[in-house]
Amino acid sequence: MKHLVRASLLSAAVAALASVSNLSHAQTTAPSDAWPQRSVRVVVPFPPGGGTDAVSRALGQKLSARLGQPVVTDNKPGASTIIGTETVVKAEPDGYTLLVSGSTSYTVNAALRHKLPYDPLKDLAPVAIVARAPLVIVVNANAPYKDLAALLAAAKAAPKTINYATFGSGSAPHLVGALLEQAADVRLQDVPYRGSAQAMMGLIGGEIQMAIDTVASAAPHVRSGKLRALAIAGNERARALPSVPTVVEQKLPDAAFDGWYAVAAPARPPAPIVNKLIKEVEAALRDPQLQEQIRAQGMEPVFVGPKAMHAAMDNEIGRYRALAHRAKIVVD
Repeated sequence: MKHLVRASLLSAAVAALASVSNLSHAQTTAPSDAWPQRSVRVVVPFPPGGGTDAVSRALGQKLSARLGQPVVTDNKPGASTIIGTETVVKAEPDGYTLLVSGSTSYTVNAALRHKLPYDPLKDLAPVAIVARAPLVIVVNANAPYKDLAALLAAAKAAPKTINYATFGSGSAPHLVGALLEQAADVRLQDVPYRGSAQAMMGLIGGEIQMAIDTVASAAPHVRSGKLRALAIAGNERARALPSVPTVVEQKLPDAAFDGWYAVAAPARPPAPIVNKLIKEVEAALRDPQLQEQIRAQGMEPVFVGPKAMHAAMDNEIGRYRALAHRAKIVVD
């Protein structure tokens, strides 16, 4: 009888352990299969109110409606986007923490900084590039330069006399200026400003001769007649300034710089989660309302999938690293 009791107890214990094991397995697999079951946090490594923040919130609103869960933007600015990006890198790869940022987070920092606490190629899982943000080269409307060729001719005749606005060493305008110098064999002088508003006022007021800024920031001043646009610093013309030719059209393809915004997750997320996320982001970007919201920021909505996004990251990191070496751009 005692043997039967022991056997019965042993069988019950085995069954209980099997039940716990099955429950544990279900708990680890169910979230992947049923994602999302709670709110999704989207980290934006910039302050509220900027272009990245606007893209994140507009995209998040559409994703929330499609996923049936809140998609909440969490602004974590600082250290040239490193603070917010590192937050995502260190998060659990469970689909509940995502990154929306510009190419600074994905390529520029990795190319220019020797002590970056993460490797975006290894520590982030690309989801998609969702918008392109063209930059434009502008001068004061009263300047004698009627086109880019005239500006570059003046720069070649008198090196370092053409001052242009940047947002600090390694910023996008600084990189475009360095690319333009090398492509046209000229010498320009960069002048750091705190942001777009200050740079635009400096150019309008005559403090500097040239600025390289987003189309969103510069286009209103071009339309008002205060500034003249000489070139789009990218491969394609900007919808907001359709008559302005690109640097590629002006025989300076090596000066092209494409700014973009993208979504990424911590590395090695479960395949079912990331595949669903890619599918939903692509579907959201087909929404005409979202497209108009992105265009209102001076950007162009696109969908570039994870493989092409990873290839773009790899290519740009190599290109900007070589540029920084040649132009002696030091950030650290």
